[in-house]
Amino acid sequence: MLENSALCYDLHSHSIASDGVLTPAELVARASKCGVDVLALTDHDGLSGVPEAQLAAEKYGIKLVSGVEISVTWSSYLLHIVGLCVDHTNQVLLEGLKKIRETRTDRAHEMARRLEVYGIPDVLEGVMKHASGEAISRSHFAYFLIEKGYAKDQKQVFKNFLVSGKPGYVATEWATLEETINWIRGAGGIAVIAHPARYKMSATKFRKLLAEFKLLGGASIEVLSSSHSFDESIKMSAYAQKFDLYASQGSDFHRPNTPCVELGRLPKMPVGCTPVWESPEWRV
Repeated sequence: MLENSALCYDLHSHSIASDGVLTPAELVARASKCGVDVLALTDHDGLSGVPEAQLAAEKYGIKLVSGVEISVTWSSYLLHIVGLCVDHTNQVLLEGLKKIRETRTDRAHEMARRLEVYGIPDVLEGVMKHASGEAISRSHFAYFLIEKGYAKDQKQVFKNFLVSGKPGYVATEWATLEETINWIRGAGGIAVIAHPARYKMSATKFRKLLAEFKLLGGASIEVLSSSHSFDESIKMSAYAQKFDLYASQGSDFHRPNTPCVELGRLPKMPVGCTPVWESPEWRV
């Protein structure tokens, strides 16, 4: 069963400050048009888009949550941890994010080198035309490879070029789960496991992750995500309740005209979950 919320919350979105294609102001304008009441800007490993988004939110009369999506290595898995309601001027958090972006830059250079060895010319130059923000991501490589006709969509790019064993894959060590949660909490924020159904791990491993996440001070998981099926959302709802975690929701919006991924277009929260906006740490 599902329950209603009086307001429309979208707590996971991206702008050109990372791998989205809209400016923070354009993103907020689109969210307002889509009926979103509370929007979180959660760019990858950076907070530079927050001030612009805050100004736009005031203009359009919606609430802006200062957020970030942080790259984490846990037990050899790449995870994404969203920080909601963070102080975007917190120096410890900003220093941590800067180090991750430096790792991203190093990875991008090595990915480009390997793809050029594979036979694709001028990779880094082409990728940088798409990367106008702080963080260079694999999505920017995907935009370039699609543009040049090496793949028809992002799914094909990742399958053929960017996953383990493929020519553009580079193994990378990101921030630890502990330091990430400490950064978020130290900045007054709420730590959320992003799109948890996307991580291909056993149920035993996933329960271990949730237990450690909770022990370290993590507070929430995304129950509703554009990448979750109905059954996956119900399963994540059950995990949230079992581990006493708040339930978050977000479209993970990056760009217009992407099938099934639009701002505010999420199903209703499963009954029994406690929404993250009811957390004592929630502040907008």
